[in-house]
Amino acid sequence: MLPAGKLGLEVVQENGALTFRKNGLEFTYVEGIGWAPPLDANLPPPQGLLLPLAVVRAAGLVSAPEARVRFSVDERRLRLVLELPEGDGVQPAPTDLAPYPGRLELSLPYFAPGLEGVRPLGVELAARYEAQSTLLSLQAPPGRLYRYRSFVLSNPRRYVLDVYYLEPEREEAVQPGFRYRELWAWTPEPVRMYWLEALPGRWRLEPVGRPGERRVLPEMAPGALALLNGGYFDGPTGTPIGLWVRGGVPLSLPFGRSALFWQDDAVFAGLPRFTASVQLADGRTLRVGLNLARARYTVHTLPGPVGRAGEGVHLIQGEQIMATYPAPFELPEGFWALSFPAEEPLARTGETLRLLVNLEPPTSHALEAGPLLLQGGVNVFSPTAEPFRDRAPVEAQAAQSAVAWTQAGALYFIVTEPMRPEALARTLQELGFWGAIRMDGGGSAQLWVRGQLKNPNGGLLGVRPVVSGLALYPKP
Repeated sequence: MLPAGKLGLEVVQENGALTFRKNGLEFTYVEGIGWAPPLDANLPPPQGLLLPLAVVRAAGLVSAPEARVRFSVDERRLRLVLELPEGDGVQPAPTDLAPYPGRLELSLPYFAPGLEGVRPLGVELAARYEAQSTLLSLQAPPGRLYRYRSFVLSNPRRYVLDVYYLEPEREEAVQPGFRYRELWAWTPEPVRMYWLEALPGRWRLEPVGRPGERRVLPEMAPGALALLNGGYFDGPTGTPIGLWVRGGVPLSLPFGRSALFWQDDAVFAGLPRFTASVQLADGRTLRVGLNLARARYTVHTLPGPVGRAGEGVHLIQGEQIMATYPAPFELPEGFWALSFPAEEPLARTGETLRLLVNLEPPTSHALEAGPLLLQGGVNVFSPTAEPFRDRAPVEAQAAQSAVAWTQAGALYFIVTEPMRPEALARTLQELGFWGAIRMDGGGSAQLWVRGQLKNPNGGLLGVRPVVSGLALYPKP
């Protein structure tokens, strides 16, 4: 049953008859008799001002192919799905994401009576039926940001219309040279981004935290203007995973993935370049691999399984070999290890081995995380470019955290709602950044500005303590 008003009909009631008129078309229903010619008298009767679909078709009010309607709705989006008739040759025009000022009007080349049952909360939706189309009108809640898109799916054919009505973007000056913003990235799904922008020459960046200790970020640097979570860490032990340099002193050694480097206000990112060697008790030195950069002889600095079948493992505390085991071996916290071909041990238990690592080029500060997202304005993200046994940092849809910068030297702390890293890289490139690297994400992703957490984080368990972070200060 369709309301006569939705069909553009004028209705006149007189002498027990209902007459429906539109643009020279007129048809009448007489109570107790039925429909008057030219309609078949036996067609179903109207119910008040509601017309049966059979009457609508017989009167020629609608001749467009019919499409069944499904819909879903939440606080951000209304999705309409029109199930298109088999063999239909009509091609609805897809759209990219398009803005509209608050009221959206679309003409769909189908008869879609199911729209009468769509009642999204906070959204006024109206449909008007013409002979060859359905005119759709939407009025979203006031004060929102609006976008819509449409696309066609096949097998079976469906026309999908997404209408987004989002909380507006916002920004505020934190202090001269620093600005906080919340904005939307279109991936094409909308993703809220939270960022702190520091203008060139106005910022000072420091790594904060302590290896082996998990703390809430504001406790690491109470006076910081802004704080962003840092790199990866081993949950049970709090051992940082990867390079960590503070004031030129390495607190943790490279693991094999990209790192953020900075000295004064010069920022760059890439794979750490280093040489690693061990010095034997007799003074000889031997080049070795380090962590994921394996070699014939490989040093391991992170707790967990080390070595491969067919290898031996020297367990070392400080510079003394405490024991030798067959690989694989579970390296405990507070030790490091050297794996070697089982038939070629470098030393015996009780002897000394000294680990030497030389970073190139030397840097004041560094923090390993990854993957690398942008370099020189180019999207360099590749899910296979860096070794991640846990694929979440390169594949999963999760909250993202990144440091980005412009060619002119502006620095950005960025955290997002759940999205994929490849979408983050693409978005940051579209926004014009010169370089960017992903930091730890998921539940660890957090941006603090003046002691306030800006992005939704934590849930029932509260804000996640982390091992390392990045603290931003105004330059004196």
